Amino acid sequence: MKEKRREFDEDKITGFLDQETELKGDLSFKGSFRIDGRFKGNINSSSVLVVGEHGQIEADIKVGTVIIDGQIKGNIQAKERVEIHSKGRVTGTILTPKLVVEEGAFLEANCQTTDKIPPQTPPEKTPKSTPEINQPE
Repeated sequence: MKEKRREFDEDKITGFLDQETELKGDLSFKGSFRIDGRFKGNINSSSVLVVGEHGQIEADIKVGTVIIDGQIKGNIQAKERVEIHSKGRVTGTILTPKLVVEEGAFLEANCQTTDKIPPQTPPEKTPKSTPEINQPE
């Protein structure tokens, strides 16, 4: 019997980082993810990231959409939309096709609204150097 593939609903939270939680590292997810705690590192997803009122993030973020009620320091690339609500605070850079900033929000960032978001690429590996061989003259 063939197993049905599970579909993720973008409107439902599929992951959660609570207020008293602190996490450092790389985060990737499918569906919607909410952060109300502290996170430091990298976030990659084509889905929705929700930063709750108590959420504090210091990261490079590449997502489909981000909704901000807390604080973000870092670079944000959103393929669809960035929303900064009235209690949200963003410091860094924003690259997205649609940017919504509510009255009362804090925004100290370089912003670029464009449909041309660069694809995510893994960091380049630096080639190992080979020692020079001295040839006799």
